[in-house]
Parts: sequence; C-alpha cells; structure tokens
Amino acid sequence: MDAIYEVHGLTKRYGRTTALDGAEFAVTPGKLVGLLGPNGSGKTTLLKISAGLLTPTAGSVLVNKTPVGVYTKAVTSYLPDRMALPTEFTAADAVSLYNDFFPDFDKAKADAMLADLRIQAHDKIGAMSKGTQEKMQLCLTMSRAAKLYLLDEPLGGVDPAARDYILQILHNYSEDAALVLSTHLIGDIEKVLDEVIFLQNGKALRQAAVDELREETGMSVDAYFREVYKC
Repeated sequence: MDAIYEVHGLTKRYGRTTALDGAEFAVTPGKLVGLLGPNGSGKTTLLKISAGLLTPTAGSVLVNKTPVGVYTKAVTSYLPDRMALPTEFTAADAVSLYNDFFPDFDKAKADAMLADLRIQAHDKIGAMSKGTQEKMQLCLTMSRAAKLYLLDEPLGGVDPAARDYILQILHNYSEDAALVLSTHLIGDIEKVLDEVIFLQNGKALRQAAVDELREETGMSVDAYFREVYKC
C-alpha cells in the first residue's frame, strides 16, 4: 500500500541548534502510529512542519503524495500541544468555528463527543482546566474526516477516567487515514498503537510494528522505550 505520510531527509535548524537531522520514515493508511522520543528529540517540530506551521531547513514532507501546502492542510487534522483557540470562546464557539472553516468537519460528531466528556456548549475555554481544554481540542480534531491526523501529546493533561474513552476515539478513525501521535504516556496508549517511530537527536532511530517489537524484544513498548533512552 502506498504511503499517505512521507518524511524525506527532514532537517530543521534554529541557529546552532538542530531540532531535526535528516529524519526519514513513511506511514501507510489505516495505521495508528506512536511518535516516541525523549524531550528535545524533535517530535513537536516534526509535527508542526508536517502541519504546515514551520518551514524545514532541508528535506520534505508529503501527504497523499503532495508536498505540504494548501492541499495538505485541507486533508490534515492537527492537534497542537497547547490551546490554539481564543480563551474567550465557548465550546459552542469553537465548534462553530471548525464547522465554518473545515468542509470535512462533522458537527454532530463533535457535539456528541463533547457531551460524552461532560463539556457544555456554554463552557468558556478560559474557565476550563488544562485537561478539559485538551479534551475539547481533541474532540474537534477527531471530528474531521481527514486523511492524516497529527496529535501532539493528546493525553498530556487528561484525567485517567477519560483516557479509555479518548483511546476509543483514537482507535475509531477512518481506515483510509493515518493517525500519528506523540506521547510520553506510552503505557496508557500502546494498546491501541499499530506502529511506533522512535526519534533521537532529530533522527528516526527505528520504525517498527508494535507486535513485532514485542516479539523481538520480549518487552512492552514502554519497557523498550525506557531501555533505549535510559539516562
């Protein structure tokens, strides 16, 4: 199957600091992929470049065989690692904005997910806890019928009681799409992952199917991560 998300020789430098150093990998449709690595390994920079928010120093990203640009932004649903909406907005305002801005947005799906997570339409973003803000943004992101979902720390501030519901949301994306997420909560999320990509010093150290990695190493993904990146 042809890859829907390709990263070729991706490099990003900030002055003397190299955030990405020739990262290379590809993801096919129907895969839920964990982007794993320690702080400073380049995960957030990679996702921002892929979403069209940063320009690479060298290399390229292709989504559905197309370089990042107007088309790829229309088929990529991106969840940033921090709140990106005005804090004076209510949840209903946020849903309305997404509904107006993205032709592939499913308002009914978003409303249903927000209700399941007990987020009221009149709740103001500025009055929400960090975890509730993250849950709301994730509902909006996953309510699009995108080709590629890029999620930066989707479970960072989410309470354990809501995590199983959110993992179910993540697992029920379209088979024609791919979902790539960065996380440090590997133990919580590895049960829904199909593949993992390990980043280190801005390079893609290894890409592997989760089942094959467990069989090869005799360890969970979480245990393998701790072994590879131990201080």
